[in-house]
Amino acid sequence: MPEALRALRVAVLSAGALGLLPLSGAALAATDALTPAETAALAAPQALPDIVEGKADAPATIIEYASMTCSHCAAFHKEVWPALKAKYLDTGKAKFVLREYPLDRLALAAFMLARCSGPEKRDAVVDRLFDHQAEWAVDNPLPKLREQLAAVGMTGADFDACLKNQTLFEAVKAERETASSKLGVDSTPTFFLAGKRLAGEHSLDKFDEILSPAAK
Repeated sequence: MPEALRALRVAVLSAGALGLLPLSGAALAATDALTPAETAALAAPQALPDIVEGKADAPATIIEYASMTCSHCAAFHKEVWPALKAKYLDTGKAKFVLREYPLDRLALAAFMLARCSGPEKRDAVVDRLFDHQAEWAVDNPLPKLREQLAAVGMTGADFDACLKNQTLFEAVKAERETASSKLGVDSTPTFFLAGKRLAGEHSLDKFDEILSPAAK
């Protein structure tokens, strides 16, 4: 194993590496209106280009800050996301953006690999990694993560090159740091929709409550 990957493998197993804290959205249920400064920060260009799902001119926007190793994020994508997508994205009422907020180095590496898959495949890779989270977010994760990326067509050479991409590494970190410092994000999942912050796990009904007035 190349030395850079060996170092990453050690680092991703260390909680709090690079100041990325093992936080969780499970205990949070706050819905807060955004300040003008937060609204501006949310709409400003990000360290990584947004990848939009749904119609660009949809009247409502849903932005999720997630971590690839967050079990609550995986639960949302498994249990709520399909119905939310069918009700709002597929009908043109809303569009969806997932932004990177890694809670640890393994999540950061997974997000890098999803970005390296290309903008047209990024969200599909994210969906796959959430679906198979229990298989790769475990001890000795890199070989299992390599298997997941191989299943979507990434070669071993591209996998290794992606994890050595310092520019991308810094951009994912910057995306998280901006969300923390300017938007007050401190757990995952955290959603922004219709001028409000929605932290933690919620049912489709809660999204309906906030989105319905804005998605007409």
